[in-house]
Amino acid sequence: MMRTMAWLAVAGFLAGCAGHEMGMEPKATAKLEPTKGNMASGTATFVQHGSKVLVEASITGLPPNSEHGFHIHEKGDCSSGDGMSTGGHFNPLGKPHAHYTMMERHAGDLPALKADASGNATLVVEVGVITVTDGPTSVVGHGLIVHAQPDDYKTQPTGNAGARIACGVIQKS
Repeated sequence: MMRTMAWLAVAGFLAGCAGHEMGMEPKATAKLEPTKGNMASGTATFVQHGSKVLVEASITGLPPNSEHGFHIHEKGDCSSGDGMSTGGHFNPLGKPHAHYTMMERHAGDLPALKADASGNATLVVEVGVITVTDGPTSVVGHGLIVHAQPDDYKTQPTGNAGARIACGVIQKS
């Protein structure tokens, strides 16, 4: 009986490990829709990998060969039509706006999107500070914005990235 219980415990542990290896990590997605007068749209996924989050985005409808600020915003609300209902950058730790590689930055600071000659941009990056799991830095329920201009990573608190040309809400998936 004891031996059977031990084997069941090992089997349960291995099944849990297999599930982790097969993509059972916490995940969230956002469907980005164009704001009024714009054409940018796409999808983004956020997958928790230990203390980091893998962010993958695919955006179309951008001006050819352009660069765009890409940020997580405070509120998961795209109802305004111009993306302004998402509020400011997601910043639960009260840090300054900075490059996404800096530890002292808004949780919502992400790498720029760089469109190719056809106006398509893809992004695959692993970032710290944010999580998909519950907690103060969880991205779930927040807005995701594509901006019209590049982020200068200096101007406080926005990076001077301009208008909001696509908006989505990050939802657990």
